[in-house]
Amino acid sequence: MDKTTDSPADNDPTLAGGLLAIREVARQTGVNPVTLRAWERRYGLIVPLRTSKGHRLYSEDDVARIHLILTWLDRGVAVGQVKGLLKAPAPPDTVPSSPWAEQRQHLLEAIANLAERQLDERFNAAMALYPPQTLYRQLLQPLLDDLEQRWRGRFGGQVERVFLHAWLRTKLGARLYHNNRQCHGAPILLVNASELPMEPGLWLTAWLASSADCAVEVFDWPVPAAELGLALERIQPRALLLYSSQPLGQGQLPRLLGGHPCPCLLAGPAVAIHQAELPPGTLVAEGPLDALQALADLGLLHNR
Repeated sequence: MDKTTDSPADNDPTLAGGLLAIREVARQTGVNPVTLRAWERRYGLIVPLRTSKGHRLYSEDDVARIHLILTWLDRGVAVGQVKGLLKAPAPPDTVPSSPWAEQRQHLLEAIANLAERQLDERFNAAMALYPPQTLYRQLLQPLLDDLEQRWRGRFGGQVERVFLHAWLRTKLGARLYHNNRQCHGAPILLVNASELPMEPGLWLTAWLASSADCAVEVFDWPVPAAELGLALERIQPRALLLYSSQPLGQGQLPRLLGGHPCPCLLAGPAVAIHQAELPPGTLVAEGPLDALQALADLGLLHNR
C-alpha cells in the first residue's frame, strides 16, 4: 500500500518550476487524489515526481495527460485499457469494448437481491478508479434509466426503488460530509422542490458539485416557499438550486424562483414540464451534468 501523504503543499499548491501538489491537480482536473494514486499504482498512467519525503509533484504535461485520460474514459474505455491507447502513435479507428454494461449488470443484480454490501463494494471499486462525472455519465445515469423501465408496473419494483434510494442518499451523503469538511466559504444550497421524499437527481447533483471542491448543503424534503427565505438568510449560500422531477403546484414557480439574494437555478424534469411558464432569464438545467455546467458557468465551482 502507498503510505505517502500528499499534504505539504496544500497551502502552496504551485511549487517551484510550476510543479503542482496533488490537491491542486485534483482541483484543476476533477479527478480526486485517491483516483490519481490508483491510476499511478495500478496502471502506471501518471508517474509524478516525488519530493525527498515522497510527496507527489505534477507537471503541466502530467495535467495534460490526465485530461487526455478523461477523454478516453468519457468515450467508455476502461481505465485498464487507456495506457495502450496513450502509447499508440495515432488514435485507433475503433474504441476497445466498454466495461460499463457488465458493471451495470453487477449493480442491477445487487439491487434485485437487496444486497447492500455487494452494491457498496461494487460502487466503491468503481469510485476508486473513475472520477465522479465519468461514473455518473457511464454508470449511474444509464443504470437509473434501466431501473425506471424495470420498475414500471413490476411487482417488487417499489421495494427495489426504496432500497436503492436509501443506499444512494447514505452513500452520497457520506461523500458530501467528507468533502464539506475540506471546503471553505459559502455552500451551494440544494433543495428538493417536489413532494417526493427523496430525489436521486438532487443527491447526484449535490455529489457532482461537492466533487468540484465546493461546499454543499442538501435539504431533501420540500421547504415551504414562505420559509425558503429564512433558510437563505441563515445559511447565506453562494447559490440556490431547486430540484424537482414532478410538476410544481399552481402558482408555486414565482414564489420559489423570485427575490433571492443569490443566483437561483431550477433543475430536473420540472424544467421541461414548466418550460412555457418560466420567467424570462430563469437559470435552468434538466439533469445533474447540466446543473454542474450551469454552476460552473456562474463561476461557483473551483475545478471547472
